[in-house]
Amino acid sequence: MSRIGKNPIAIPAKTEVKIVGNTVTVKGPLGELVREVSPAIKVEIVDGNVILTPVKKNLENSALWGTYASHIRNMVEGVNKAYEKKLIIEGIGYKADIKGDEMTLNVGFSHQVKIKIPKTLKVTQEKGVITISGCDKELVGRFTAETRAVKKPEPYKGKGIRYSDEVIRRKEGKKTA
Repeated sequence: MSRIGKNPIAIPAKTEVKIVGNTVTVKGPLGELVREVSPAIKVEIVDGNVILTPVKKNLENSALWGTYASHIRNMVEGVNKAYEKKLIIEGIGYKADIKGDEMTLNVGFSHQVKIKIPKTLKVTQEKGVITISGCDKELVGRFTAETRAVKKPEPYKGKGIRYSDEVIRRKEGKKTA
């Protein structure tokens, strides 16, 4: 029995949820999100709440039940309040430039690294802090992780791209005699 799946998902005002076959569409003030749901999970709207139930009770369906409940909850939350992640660029000469739908990173390589920004995300940069926001939690997290992976922070000086709440364990450098 899924603890997350059995809780109903409240639909706030200004939010519209449609279920057509196995497709769930959530539309709100910040945008529209669509997700396919496994046929093993039944999704229905009852009294302003989205309720998910497994078609057959087994281990796999129980796992899917909680997973899809979390996905739909994140979709409803995302179209009402945007998800936001911050990255900090640390290092001398390290910077990011955003022009149109492309972000250019100078992070100590012999070349610039260009990353294409997805259309649904809003990316801003100011003084070494990149802010990534959007209504799709999964896309915000994936784009943030891809950006961080360009130059992960190193343990000696802490140079690189890191999350704003990430703590880098620093190592002691060489000892001088």
